[in-house]
Amino acid sequence: MSAMTHIQPFRPSGRGAKNSPRDVGLVVYPGFQVLSLALATVFELANQTAGKAIYRLTLLSDSGGLVRSSLGFALQTARIDRRVFDTLIVAGNNEALPASPRLLRSLRQAIKSSRRVAATCTGAFILAQAGLLEGRRATTHWFFAHAFRRAYPKVTLDADRIFVVDGRVWTSAGMSAGIDLAIALVEKDLGPDIARTVAKKMVVYHRRAGGQSQHSMLLELDPKSDRIQTALAYAKENLPSVLSVEELAQAAHLSPRQFSRVFRAETGTSPAQAVERLRVEAARLMLESGRHSLDEISDETGFGDRERMRRAFLRAFGQSPQALRRVAQAQAVTTLD
Repeated sequence: MSAMTHIQPFRPSGRGAKNSPRDVGLVVYPGFQVLSLALATVFELANQTAGKAIYRLTLLSDSGGLVRSSLGFALQTARIDRRVFDTLIVAGNNEALPASPRLLRSLRQAIKSSRRVAATCTGAFILAQAGLLEGRRATTHWFFAHAFRRAYPKVTLDADRIFVVDGRVWTSAGMSAGIDLAIALVEKDLGPDIARTVAKKMVVYHRRAGGQSQHSMLLELDPKSDRIQTALAYAKENLPSVLSVEELAQAAHLSPRQFSRVFRAETGTSPAQAVERLRVEAARLMLESGRHSLDEISDETGFGDRERMRRAFLRAFGQSPQALRRVAQAQAVTTLD
């Protein structure tokens, strides 16, 4: 791994730089993930919402010219070393591909003059290869977390985060999480009102907090049959209810005995354990939003009382709801500072 590259303070250059559009560079390379291009829409809509050109986005590569995407089509790019960029974002790819030595050299040079640098998905591997994440917190696509930790032990990887901000360096989880990172960048620059409008226009949440989990419990349980999927969807929509085996079996149109047997065979867990995991997931999201008291959260998610919820959080996360709320609040302050 390369030696640590120190990122120097950003200094705008040129007369009138204060009123000029903020140059955003999206760095691509052969095999980059196509969804990374969705970031451009966030900045486009921010300009539209503000009624003026706040951002000017340029597709970049180490040598310029046509760059082939993961789907096979190519995009025209400019050379990365041609201009000073306010924000430099490295796109992700589907296989944690290594960067070319030329791209790493270009990044190390270009980042010295940038106000902030970011990477989406497996783009974090490229920042780490360039030595820009040593001693920092970061995240990446959950699927590649183990490989990242093995390759870059000097980086503190928080693999269950949507995005992580450590000083001037921003990293996001995989795929659509890059949109969350871009909206957070806009919120940092232009405030929550414009960011909220951008999110609404893109029909996405405003905003999934950086501390929110990458995982969906329904996806992790991965039921195979329509009947068990229906029962889990029913449970998620009715968390304040008791949600007994009999009630869930009725939703699945099975007898309670048959339902319990099929449920465990398909999900590897019992209906009661699955319901608790769904409740914990919902409670954690409410907790991280910061808008609800612990009593409200325990009632809304079906725990019934704070102590029962506390025990479930300890089983799931090894931490109490209060401890997780403090972590979420600290991360929110770091993101907006």
